[in-house]
Amino acid sequence: MSEKFVQIDGNKIRYLESGDHKKTLVLVHGLGASAERWIKVIPLFEKHFHVIVPDLIGFGFSEKPLTDYTIDFFTNFLQKFLKTLKIQNPIIIGSSLGGQISAEFTAVNSQDVEKLILVSPSGIMKQSTPALDTYIMAALYPNSQNAQNAFEMMEVSGNAIDEKVADDFVSRMKMPNAKLAFMSTILGLKNAPVITKKLQTIDVPTLIIWGSDDPVIPVKFADEFVSSIKNCKFFRMDGIGHTPYVQDPHSFVSEILKFLK
Repeated sequence: MSEKFVQIDGNKIRYLESGDHKKTLVLVHGLGASAERWIKVIPLFEKHFHVIVPDLIGFGFSEKPLTDYTIDFFTNFLQKFLKTLKIQNPIIIGSSLGGQISAEFTAVNSQDVEKLILVSPSGIMKQSTPALDTYIMAALYPNSQNAQNAFEMMEVSGNAIDEKVADDFVSRMKMPNAKLAFMSTILGLKNAPVITKKLQTIDVPTLIIWGSDDPVIPVKFADEFVSSIKNCKFFRMDGIGHTPYVQDPHSFVSEILKFLK
């Protein structure tokens, strides 16, 4: 796995790359996260795919320009990122915010996407939840305790969170313009229209994965995604919170490989 950088509209964008297979798999992280959020599944996916994992603009170690972080802004970024890297017809996996971005991108670029996997995507839920509020608080007031509380609430497993995960989040949120990008994204999500109509235009094979105990975006919101996308399958991961690829990476990857075959 190698760390690389590319220029998109004059902004330095960081991404991870692994695997040398013909088919390309692009992993798109969620709000306030980075490419490292996928670190448990990258080694499993690289056995089958050429894996590309960007830090979205405004997050991770990518640059954080002073701009409005709307869903359209992120969708345009993803399009330019794929074009710059000459990635054609990828399989895209998007989690949470990354799921909404991936879905909106696919809605207008279906001919350029082979298959789509959405993991607990945003785009339907408009109200907040206690777990999301705790996560926002950790981003605005980044310290180890706040970050630990937020990640433990997201997983709902009762298990202690790896200190490195919390510490890395705190470090990233203390970077210049990180809080601005985070809060601008929150406002962009709040003001964006519900994604239902766009989902109806997606015609590539799609898999929805959702943790049954997700406290950030509850699993009840899966219904509208599944019923709106024409060619869609649904897999519920029982006893899992908001990040199934972190909590149970092997089951997560196994189900995706089954779907892709």
